[in-house]
Amino acid sequence: MDCAVYLLLLLELLGALLLLKTTIGLKSPAPWVVSVLLLLLAFGARAYVFPYETLDYQDFLTKWVAYFRLNGHFAALKNSVGNYNIPYLYFLALFSLLPVRDLYLIKLLSTAFDILLAWGAAKLLSRFTDKTAALLCCFFAVLFLPTVFLNSAVWAQCDSSYTALLVVALYLALSDKPVRSMICAALAFGFKLQAVFVLPVFAVLWMYGKFNWKHFLLFPATYVLLVLPAVLLGRPFWETVTLYFSQTGSIGSALNYNSSSIFAIFRQVADPAAASRTGILAAFGFMLLLLALCFVFRARLSDRAVLAAAVLLAVGIPFLLPHMHDRYFYCADILTLVFAFVYWPCSPAAVLTQFASILGYHAYLKMRFLLPMRYGAAALIVVLALTAMYFAMSLLENGRNSLYEIST
Repeated sequence: MDCAVYLLLLLELLGALLLLKTTIGLKSPAPWVVSVLLLLLAFGARAYVFPYETLDYQDFLTKWVAYFRLNGHFAALKNSVGNYNIPYLYFLALFSLLPVRDLYLIKLLSTAFDILLAWGAAKLLSRFTDKTAALLCCFFAVLFLPTVFLNSAVWAQCDSSYTALLVVALYLALSDKPVRSMICAALAFGFKLQAVFVLPVFAVLWMYGKFNWKHFLLFPATYVLLVLPAVLLGRPFWETVTLYFSQTGSIGSALNYNSSSIFAIFRQVADPAAASRTGILAAFGFMLLLLALCFVFRARLSDRAVLAAAVLLAVGIPFLLPHMHDRYFYCADILTLVFAFVYWPCSPAAVLTQFASILGYHAYLKMRFLLPMRYGAAALIVVLALTAMYFAMSLLENGRNSLYEIST
């Protein structure tokens, strides 16, 4: 790697330190020293693996950057490039202009979102505790989480982008900042379609009184503004705003792609098409049941119930859906981790979710299975059971207050 990459990594490290100082608080020498050392370790580990290339990078990402380089950079946005949505393509077009190798720029971008993700998780936790030690532990737990590290620094993927924006949106909603929350939610959806797994929680937040119907108009407005530059450069408007519909076929026709979904258990089915429809209906029914329960008990909703609902959605929907890929539980990885900090008896949920995700990551990165994927699916069933019990418990209490459940 050249000096420019190290300099950019250093700038990101300083940005992370500034976030910790200004929003979480480093008021004594000990937290300062520990934070600097942990940040050096986190960024040093990332720098070490930055040169690693996966097939996804070789077959897709670098070729998309090359396409922008050969076709006028941003001007090429008028054409159909790759299978990512427009906001991420803006960055790839920018990278085609820069003299730094695109592999490092892609990983630097994902690392920047890692920082935002860690900060967002700590801020979400701050709704439940004001203890600096707990917030710092949450921040660094996210930064060192195996799937976070592997996703950005090794795989050169960008799942931290939409997840970070979703976590921040959830924090802003619980903090009574509906406009900024809805904008962040739209940005998350703009980066990746997988944001839809968690977006139904905003209906729960509406029941909780955090939104009114006018705020939901911000979602399509923000999304249109997000893709508007590509439209102005010549891309057809309707094709651009409905890009996800045209990309649904790109997820593949197999029932499972190294994912710990229910189809890792039921691998051999007589009628895959019928199984696919059943999975879609089951996921939709799961979402409706959760929303119905929240509506019935809306007077008892609390911050804790909203967080539990978000975890159930992040785990349950991709667990039931067909055609899920190895990285589709990324948001579940983060929300179960925050959940563990909020209520320590449910900390096994974070460990089991991470285990389920790691099985998929190992299958792709090592091209062999560490364990059968059905083990991961079984782990997620336990996660759903634990979270459902906590969700029910939170609804049976007199809610509408933030949680204080971190042990003293």
